[in-house]
Amino acid sequence: MSDLNDWPFANLQFYSTAPYKCSYLNEKLARSQVATPNSAINAGIYSDLVKNGFRRSGAFTYRPICDSCNECIPIRIRVQEFKKNRTHRRTMIKNRDLIPTIIDLQYSSDHYELYLKYQSVRHAGGGMDQDSREQYRHFLLQSNVRTQLIEFKKDDKLAIVSIVDSLSEGLSSVYTFFDPSEPTLSLGTYSILWQIEYCIRLGIPYLYLGYWIKNSRKMSYKTGFAPVEGLISGRWVQLDGRGSPV
Repeated sequence: MSDLNDWPFANLQFYSTAPYKCSYLNEKLARSQVATPNSAINAGIYSDLVKNGFRRSGAFTYRPICDSCNECIPIRIRVQEFKKNRTHRRTMIKNRDLIPTIIDLQYSSDHYELYLKYQSVRHAGGGMDQDSREQYRHFLLQSNVRTQLIEFKKDDKLAIVSIVDSLSEGLSSVYTFFDPSEPTLSLGTYSILWQIEYCIRLGIPYLYLGYWIKNSRKMSYKTGFAPVEGLISGRWVQLDGRGSPV
């Protein structure tokens, strides 16, 4: 991996945040390393940052740099080698009537209402279920890089919204939210399967899924899309279904 003091990061500065409560491991404190200034992070530099374990939240590009924990593992799917299992094939069939539309980042009241509905069921009490329109815009609709919003509808009813960043060697899945009243449809899994197929159509090798944490149930689904690679000790290595290097 690149040294953050070298090109292409020569015009960036990196600072560490103060410790804060970890969102995934209750007993832990987290700390992030943030790349600044935001205006200097174009699509090419962002691609290199993602390969070095960074990701984006709104206009902020960061990676975990916790004092006594290294549980957050950046992961990516090698899409050209991905093979659907039986569950994946069933999920694709159940959602075959969903119509995707790729649009530019923009506010939609339908998207915002679905976002609040999703947060209230899937992440109740976490605070995001109370996000204002402005907080929603800052979280998902601010970007300094190439970003696309994909909405999925069936019979004009909104089912899924996915936001992805375009990289030089793949896509980075920023965030997905969906209708939580249809749990049997596995809409979250379907959104990843669709993004894998989208990468294949574009001829790019990787779909980056952010961070995987072994002891977080919320993250367990991410290693179910083999072959998955994790960034461990500065090297991308293949992981098994339990997140261990192969």
